[in-house]
Amino acid sequence: MTRFPTEAAVGRIAPLARLPVFFALDRRRAIVAGGSDAAAWKAEVLSAAGAEVDVFASEPHEALRALAAAPPNGAVIIHERAWTPRDFIGAVIAVADCADDAAAAGFAAAARAAGVPVNVIDRPDFCDFSFGAIVNRSPLVIGISTSGASPVFGQAIRAKIEALIPRGFGRWAEAARAWRSRVQELRLPFRGRRTVWERFTARAMAAPERAPRDSDLGALLDPLAADSGSVTLVGAGPGDPELLTLRAVRALQSADAILFDDLVAPDILDFARREARKMLVGKTGHKASCRQDDINSLMIRLAKAGRRVVRLKGGDPMIFGRADEEIAACRAAGISVDVVPGITTAQGAASRLLVSLTRRGQARRVQYVTGHGRDGRLPADIDWMSLADPTATTVVYMPVQTLSELAAKAIAAGLDAATPAVALENATRSNERMIVASIADLPARLGESGPAGPVVVMIGRGFQHLLAATAVEGCPRTAAKAVLQ
Repeated sequence: MTRFPTEAAVGRIAPLARLPVFFALDRRRAIVAGGSDAAAWKAEVLSAAGAEVDVFASEPHEALRALAAAPPNGAVIIHERAWTPRDFIGAVIAVADCADDAAAAGFAAAARAAGVPVNVIDRPDFCDFSFGAIVNRSPLVIGISTSGASPVFGQAIRAKIEALIPRGFGRWAEAARAWRSRVQELRLPFRGRRTVWERFTARAMAAPERAPRDSDLGALLDPLAADSGSVTLVGAGPGDPELLTLRAVRALQSADAILFDDLVAPDILDFARREARKMLVGKTGHKASCRQDDINSLMIRLAKAGRRVVRLKGGDPMIFGRADEEIAACRAAGISVDVVPGITTAQGAASRLLVSLTRRGQARRVQYVTGHGRDGRLPADIDWMSLADPTATTVVYMPVQTLSELAAKAIAAGLDAATPAVALENATRSNERMIVASIADLPARLGESGPAGPVVVMIGRGFQHLLAATAVEGCPRTAAKAVLQ
């Protein structure tokens, strides 16, 4: 059966607790009511954003007076009186620290009557917007909100991001703002502009602490090679999106087109930029699949049109992923090709079972074999003596249709029929399922379970404690933790 590449619909954005927006406040009027330290902090943030802040406080905190004397950006003016409805005229944002709900309700009502969005500190029921934790590398600004659920949690996340984002990024972001008009003057096509900013980003990542120079811009523009397409084979890992490599994420975020298999977990595509074309080129064993020649032709056609193509494969593209055929097709067409390795399914499965594939004293080597060849049948050239080796851990990819024959031939070649084996379906995903049995019993057990997702089977003495635990407790993973911790 043959399938043809189909373009996947772009998924809808998941519900948002709050809409993240960034107000432009430079030389615009803001109102702050209250003389507390909390009010002073909000006034400082508004001033830092360029707002001209009018503070209304009968008894202003000393922090407010110090802020008014030396504001970070926009002027801060203290009015030692209570606010009035007329004070909202001409304001674009209003903040208050109120003693009780009645005061909060009055301030919010007056602000809304004047058409001014309002925030009442620590009283979310009266707020049109909220302040999040801020990572400031201006003009690069990152805001973090937990929608009031846990401000402390938001601050902890901010601290982690602070550690990841070099302070020098602010200078690079400023350079991007300064250079944007010069890039626009070149009237480059979309692909050319994107190439410039991708190169800019690579430079900033490589040297975040040094100040960007005009020579950097010249290097970005010479040569552009804007019409040069490429193909990158990317390993999507066994399924859990958090097992993607950083390089894989960067490839997805820079791709113009993504050709992905059925075995790729849907959540992986969330890392791709929204504008990228996402095309399902289904490759599923023993089911209708796209022909490899069709995939190669589509991949090359897109790359020759100047697209940056990602060929996204489950697990690692270099392990039973037919990567060599796609690499050869790209080379024959003169297309630049690269590979981003991924965590292969065997590694992901072992991590879920908490079992080392080379467990000391029980396995001195690991071997990967495929359960079916080009014709969908068990390959004829499997080294059966190798599979019978009691000191090996054998991992069988794509085993569902041929496991019974594989087990019978391995046992006939000398593999102990009581050797422990584990079948893991949808390894590392939320709907993961496992079966632990002897290799003699596993094919029937797997057939009874009717697996619908990708399956990997692992055979070897290193899984003996799981088999014993299953017989006693029926919970292999609990047993694995008990043995290995």
